[in-house]
Amino acid sequence: MSDCKTNTETLSVFCAKPMIYLFLLLWSSLSSAANETWVVLGDSISSGYGIPAGQGWVALFQKKLSETGSKVKIINESISGDTTAGGLSRLPEVLDRLKPQKIIVELGGNDGLRGLSLDAMKQNLSKIVAFCLAKNVDVMLLGMRLPPNYGRKYNDLFEKVYASISSQHNVSLLPFLLDGVGGQEEYMQADRIHPNPNGQKLLMHNVWTALLPVI
Repeated sequence: MSDCKTNTETLSVFCAKPMIYLFLLLWSSLSSAANETWVVLGDSISSGYGIPAGQGWVALFQKKLSETGSKVKIINESISGDTTAGGLSRLPEVLDRLKPQKIIVELGGNDGLRGLSLDAMKQNLSKIVAFCLAKNVDVMLLGMRLPPNYGRKYNDLFEKVYASISSQHNVSLLPFLLDGVGGQEEYMQADRIHPNPNGQKLLMHNVWTALLPVI
């Protein structure tokens, strides 16, 4: 009560310190929300394999965010050749080091291309998502599809892994990151696996559209 006093000239009651504390609390809350860290945990598709630095979808996404005035910082923790097992093994260190508010998981493509166990892939992705959620980190999954030569049955089972994990843990899912890009020669590098710079622009658009509600 000693901090509050009546000012007879303005006929108002002004509580200086409580007002300052409230202002600082609100400012701190707004500042922390405006300076979020997002992490991309992926493989060569997100690491920008085979293209100049700065032309991958993650870098393009950061640029577009900055142009909108967003203070979100995206850190790319993608490694070419990584699998769901590899992502799971390095996840704890990534979260401890970066303490992100959101993680975008783009893994599984190499599991499928190598013909690895889909049950193991599903378990790994489930553990990745569950670990993040336990740390209060929001998760978005970026789904993948395999080339037709892997067979329809295997491809269907592979694709369903992402939908199953999304439903199980109630997290966001972009069903196919390479939608409009995969299988399109003009958007792919010579290996027909990795997007070229023009393809990466479309990947950025796909992710941007999926995340627009929270941006």
